[in-house]
Amino acid sequence: MSMTRFCEELTALLPRLRRFARGLTQDSADADDLCQQTIERALKARQQWQEGTRLDAWVYRIMRNQWIDEVRARTRRSQTFAHEDEGMNVGVPGDRDAENRVELGNVERALQRLPEEQREAVVLVMVEGFGYKEAADILGIPQGTLTSRLGRGREALLRELGEAA
Repeated sequence: MSMTRFCEELTALLPRLRRFARGLTQDSADADDLCQQTIERALKARQQWQEGTRLDAWVYRIMRNQWIDEVRARTRRSQTFAHEDEGMNVGVPGDRDAENRVELGNVERALQRLPEEQREAVVLVMVEGFGYKEAADILGIPQGTLTSRLGRGREALLRELGEAA
């Protein structure tokens, strides 16, 4: 595959990568940084990707590994990052749009309260639409473990959102 084609396909993945990064980091600024670092690594390691395999799964693995490295580094440095203010959506016109953003915020907060393992499974399968086998491969776990984490995550989300409704 040519470099141009590779870059085009990588660019097409950006919205999905951003969602996954947001699910991992729980912070918009950190998600942006993680996306940038992931794209940089994917471009540098382009030769390691095997044509005929799923580019999206390969890049998701890079992102997850990058995030694990970042969490470990933060732990070592003992740094705490403050979450940005929740005022991102202030001033959006229209009642329906505002209601949708409120509900999306409720779902996002419920996702943030899930344990990391469950949140990863839920985001990959329910948000990104990966199959169980693909999501398990991305996370480097058996498919049964993914299914278990996903089931517990769904139940927890329903409990959280049922209380919010």
